[in-house]
Amino acid sequence: MAHDTQLLYVLSGLVVGVLVGLTGVGGGSLMTPLLILFFKIHPSTAVGTDLLYAAVTKTAGASTHSLARSVNWKIVGLLAIGSMPATAIVILLLQHFGPASPTTSKLISTSLAIALLISSTLLFLKKWLLDLAVRKSPNFGLTTSASLTILTGFVVGALVSLSSVGAGALGAVALAFLYPRLPTLKIVGTDIAHAVPLTLIAGLGHWWLGSINFPILGPLLVGSIPGIVAGSIAARFTPESVLRIALAVMLAIVGLKMILS
Repeated sequence: MAHDTQLLYVLSGLVVGVLVGLTGVGGGSLMTPLLILFFKIHPSTAVGTDLLYAAVTKTAGASTHSLARSVNWKIVGLLAIGSMPATAIVILLLQHFGPASPTTSKLISTSLAIALLISSTLLFLKKWLLDLAVRKSPNFGLTTSASLTILTGFVVGALVSLSSVGAGALGAVALAFLYPRLPTLKIVGTDIAHAVPLTLIAGLGHWWLGSINFPILGPLLVGSIPGIVAGSIAARFTPESVLRIALAVMLAIVGLKMILS
């Protein structure tokens, strides 16, 4: 691997790492297209490498957010109870039946893209909508059933494994709707922490299927680990309104990329 190319991998990892640490979103939705379009990596290898990259990177991010007490571990556990078996089931089905047809994949991606764009708009309006809901029902958003959170985790796990959509984008949307009173910093931290087991299982599954490029993975991690730590620390000192807008913008970018791809 040429020295200049290695530096580009490190720089790509650094930039994506900072964005993920700050918003919880952008890993799969930015890194996978970079690997495919810019570095000319085979799509299946790019997806597998990105998932394992995300698992290691987000472990560093989750540790930083945990030290800042910006992770709700109860919610992480409930989501993981649903998402981990769903991911394992989908990987086994993909191994047995082969990848989903292009038509099915496009339908899933387009549906998710529309959902992300709608979610992005609602995040911009979150404070206004929450104030309106609380005036009508003072207890709105205070409790969410454990079973609903587990079910959401199952759906997120299945969709991430099927469509290669970033776990951060779907997880952030799910948390914003399930726990509307959760501060954006905790949405980011909890989302990153939940993405660790989800991407680890999916990444190990792709390793089993033979679609990991380890020579690329190393330089990416050299950049992304300090990047996500820096982004996670910056998130602690970023005002709630700015953090919410940054998250909404990242969701919009992911949604538009999925529609246009």
